[in-house]
Amino acid sequence: MAAALLRVPTTPDRCSFLGVSVHPGTLHSRLSTGARTTASLAFDLKSTRPELNSVISKELANCLAETHLHQAISQLGSPSTGKVRDIYDAGNYLILIATDRLSAFDRILASVPFKGQVLNQTSLWWFNKTEHIIPNAVISSPDPNVTIATKCKVFPVEFVVRGYVTGSTSTSLWTIYAKGLRNYCGNNLPNGLVKNQRLSANILTPTTKATDHDLPISGEEIVGRGLMSQKDFEDVRERALALFAFGQQVAAEHGLILVDTKYEFGKAPDGSILLIDEVHTPDSSRYWVKASYEERFKMGLEPENIDKEFLRLWFKENCDPYNDKVLPSAPSELVSELARRYILLHDTITGEKLQFPDTKESIHDRISRNVSEALRQLQG
Repeated sequence: MAAALLRVPTTPDRCSFLGVSVHPGTLHSRLSTGARTTASLAFDLKSTRPELNSVISKELANCLAETHLHQAISQLGSPSTGKVRDIYDAGNYLILIATDRLSAFDRILASVPFKGQVLNQTSLWWFNKTEHIIPNAVISSPDPNVTIATKCKVFPVEFVVRGYVTGSTSTSLWTIYAKGLRNYCGNNLPNGLVKNQRLSANILTPTTKATDHDLPISGEEIVGRGLMSQKDFEDVRERALALFAFGQQVAAEHGLILVDTKYEFGKAPDGSILLIDEVHTPDSSRYWVKASYEERFKMGLEPENIDKEFLRLWFKENCDPYNDKVLPSAPSELVSELARRYILLHDTITGEKLQFPDTKESIHDRISRNVSEALRQLQG
């Protein structure tokens, strides 16, 4: 049973894992236990499940690149399509489908087998583990790729938290720092930092949610432009930093370094601030292998990573991903390796093996069936 699949409220004191009724205390106990099953182990980037390579290879041509839920469920309109998620409006709820699309440089680079499932189930695990820091918008997860959430008024800001000076994109901290900038999003940076060095303290570097390129912005500018009130910004800022510190602690227990990440927040109809979108996934976050970091840093080598950075670097070396109209296709072996790393991260963090869905039913039919049943239950 996948520990990442969160609760579907049925009665005030019970919840369910994909239809299996579980008492909340039991659920919390299972997740707490799962969070520490590998706490004493060093993370091995080369480790794998015996069946993984063949399973991934078979699914290279069957990725979920787009969704058509509105064609199967008449009450739904066309989705709002994000970089990775397709979002359907269901009245008081939003249906978020995590696809297998890989996004970087503000565009789609490839489709990766099981990526959407990993993102969804990893997020659900983290949502559950971080409820002591901030409540979240999750209502249920009726399908491995789907989360049904409370509809919120989303703050038009992404809260990026960084613990290291690194990265390869135009908005990454290392790119900005290497150009000589020493004040970034209101943070004063000292001279003499080198790539991949740990910062003396975690910093918040927000960005606007722009259509084409996300733009860095300071807290003062966020409030001054009316994007958030001073009170809401300070509240979210503290929660974002607390989420990141907690994520770093959990990652370290599993032999990983949580390098940086992004969070999104929104206001529920009752005015409460909720954590939304995704949490500490290999898409929204950068992870390094802890055991080899110090030695590789001293040698001037790039850290061993478990996120999409190595595929980002491949595109930077083989094209201009920001300006070329047509990009080369990513090599299948790199796509497969990314899928393996994403699954490995899920298994390591959650303490549970990712369960592969039955392929006898098409992924579109499976999602339509599961979401239809979930909506029927929610709407009485």
